[in-house]
Amino acid sequence: MARGYTLSRLKRADEHMWDAQPEGFSNTVRWNAGHIYESAEDFLSRAMNDYPVAKAEWAEFFSSGTSPSSWPGIPPAEEELIAALKDQGKRISQLTEEQLAYRLDPPLSIGKLITMETVDEVLQFLTWHEGMHAGLIDGLMKVNK
Repeated sequence: MARGYTLSRLKRADEHMWDAQPEGFSNTVRWNAGHIYESAEDFLSRAMNDYPVAKAEWAEFFSSGTSPSSWPGIPPAEEELIAALKDQGKRISQLTEEQLAYRLDPPLSIGKLITMETVDEVLQFLTWHEGMHAGLIDGLMKVNK
């Protein structure tokens, strides 16, 4: 559901919206889309030893703490980001109940408030995280009309 919402927003984004960074926003539509993708790859690879990370080279563009103003080169194109998000969604939907129930040792933590003990809990966090960034994408699109 979250991925469908994200993709619907991205498909509606005009070309000029992808890299516009209005005052009050710390990133762009392109960065938020890439960050959703990269965060899922990062967290799932840390939670599952056998998760096949795709597009590892995108971390330098989209990891937490990065910004379009400090990108090391040309970021992925809109079509490439959308295709990667679609593919990632398919890969995630193929996880089995056994994989989702896998207990992490040690658990993954974000600060002191969030501790994830299973792959399912990691996916719950990633869904919330994606929804938050999809909301930012929506806001950026409204401001950049």
